[in-house]
Amino acid sequence: MKKVLVLGAGLVVKPLVVYLLDHGFGVTLASRTVSKAVSMIDGHPNGVALEWTVDKTEELRKLVSEHDLSVSLLPYQYHVQVAKVCLEFNKHLVTTSYISDAMKELDGQAREKGLVFLNEAGLDPGIDHMSAMKIIHDVQAKGGKIKSFRSTTGALQAFEANNNPFGYKFSWAPRGVLMASKNPSKWLENGQIREYPGEELFENYTLQNVPGVGAFENYPNRNSVPYKEIYGLADATTVYRGTFRMTGWCETMRKVVALDWLNEKPLEGFNGKTYADVTRHLVGASADEDLPAATAKFLNMDPYATVIKRLGWLGLFEDRELPTDVDNPLDYMNVLTLEKMSLGSDERDMIVMHHEFTAQFADRTEKITSTLLDFGIVGADTSIARTVSLPAAIAVRMILEGKIDFPGVHVPVQPEIYNPILDELSNIGINFKEETKVL
Repeated sequence: MKKVLVLGAGLVVKPLVVYLLDHGFGVTLASRTVSKAVSMIDGHPNGVALEWTVDKTEELRKLVSEHDLSVSLLPYQYHVQVAKVCLEFNKHLVTTSYISDAMKELDGQAREKGLVFLNEAGLDPGIDHMSAMKIIHDVQAKGGKIKSFRSTTGALQAFEANNNPFGYKFSWAPRGVLMASKNPSKWLENGQIREYPGEELFENYTLQNVPGVGAFENYPNRNSVPYKEIYGLADATTVYRGTFRMTGWCETMRKVVALDWLNEKPLEGFNGKTYADVTRHLVGASADEDLPAATAKFLNMDPYATVIKRLGWLGLFEDRELPTDVDNPLDYMNVLTLEKMSLGSDERDMIVMHHEFTAQFADRTEKITSTLLDFGIVGADTSIARTVSLPAAIAVRMILEGKIDFPGVHVPVQPEIYNPILDELSNIGINFKEETKVL
């Protein structure tokens, strides 16, 4: 029996563990919080739950050496540490995180040892690459050229659960979502580079209707320009990757950024103070000023603006004492978002992924769309957990069964990698709807 080491037992891990156990693999789930690991293993005879933290390097070496493949679902900064141990003991590796330059530098060693180090094997990144590359390669095989490529993903609450003023609920850790709100953006639009600093991220959104799904805000996701080369889009004049949110999110978060509520720098002298005190400090309001009105003035908005109402609903104007275990605006706000904007146990989330291609052939131009709509299961797995961890689980299975035998450090853009994973995702109900229209 092949044995898999899974490092981390976060909110998206359970479907991976269940899939591997159901397919006859031994699984050791190592987590800082062992109770989470025990719950996911759920008494399975081929599963082991144990307590482990990243500082236990010798224990990591022992664990890696005893397994055939390691899955790192730790924060991204620890993946290279795990990868180097995998190299030491000639073991394969799978992650769901964006590939780093330090990971890329291990490519030669992985190839020499015949090891597969597959990164970005999740949802976004992951399924987005695989589903896009399948269409790109199909167009190219037919003699066509991709002239425009747009790909956008949203991890959202289902429409029936869209019942708070922010139009967003967290089905995973909110801090990462808040931090991503400060990312700079860069993409290729009609042959021109468009580039904006993080504070202008939410100024560059569009409104988009996804046929058969609904209307969303679409804002740019990090740096899309490298995907012109990664995806082999030599003829494309537009290359864009974005994020979907419900309408109203972008303006609200732009103002949150402007208020500096996402600053990670500790605030001195705020022990025992309140959320209202922080907002007063950030907008420079005096103690006797009406705080919502002062905030509106600072943001150059009307006091009755929807954004001001949303900030009030979240609690940024309340005389509520600040938590004592954190010390900066971002983490103060994270406490509120986790409390007020988490997906309920009786609610389901949804994943929307939508690709748009303009493909030019000798005798015609086609618009190709490919859309994934997936919902979580109330009381069971969320859609974000399924779509992040199942591609990784399938990759593990395919590597250990010899169906993915492509040594080196990779992202899943080669047919030898993405075809078996997409085929298995389809078997378990994660499918894209594709449409083609001649322009």
